[in-house]
Amino acid sequence: MNLSNDTISILKNFSDINQNILVKPGSKLQTISTLKNILAEANIKESFDQEFAIYDLTEFLRAVELFDSPTFKFNGGSNMMIADEKTKQRVKYFFADKSVIVAPTKTINMPDKHVSFTLKKNLFEKFKKGSTTLNRPDVAIIGDGKTISMVATDKKDKSSNDFSIEVGESDKKFTAYFKAENFKQIVDDYDVAISKQKISHFINRTKPVQYWIALEPDSEF
Repeated sequence: MNLSNDTISILKNFSDINQNILVKPGSKLQTISTLKNILAEANIKESFDQEFAIYDLTEFLRAVELFDSPTFKFNGGSNMMIADEKTKQRVKYFFADKSVIVAPTKTINMPDKHVSFTLKKNLFEKFKKGSTTLNRPDVAIIGDGKTISMVATDKKDKSSNDFSIEVGESDKKFTAYFKAENFKQIVDDYDVAISKQKISHFINRTKPVQYWIALEPDSEF
């Protein structure tokens, strides 16, 4: 089988969330952070016939990058063969024991949303750039009763330099805090929902991928 560029891109994104992955039969990929505060799910074009676990997803992707046109052969056993028939290159890649993999064990039923908005890709890109430039540890999504803003900040430092950008409208007042390190989404257009139960849901509007990200306990509604 082959893996599309879209699937490789999703796997690279998932490797930022967790180096482990447990792939189950079918066309759905899931991952969860080691602290269980980020869950990501994607529906891909390919369909896998067997379950397998990869302990170091970054290493696996580096192995894939050795090939111009890799094909993946599964034999139902303990490894896969990555090969390129033109160049005669091969990598025998062994699977991990799934008992050592941090993987999702259940799905999330999103509670009733308190607020929702559409986050545009161009605004998300600008926010990411501002957040990276100032290297702030926290992200706040704030509703002031009229507008919704995303703010890169440091909650512990009242005199810290902040970056903010207006991303939507709402008649609600709230402050949803996140750890900046948990904002691992592929930069794109998203439908965003935030619940008072301290959970958020980011649904990608152009790719079949979605994320559930926990809010910090001091979020206010």
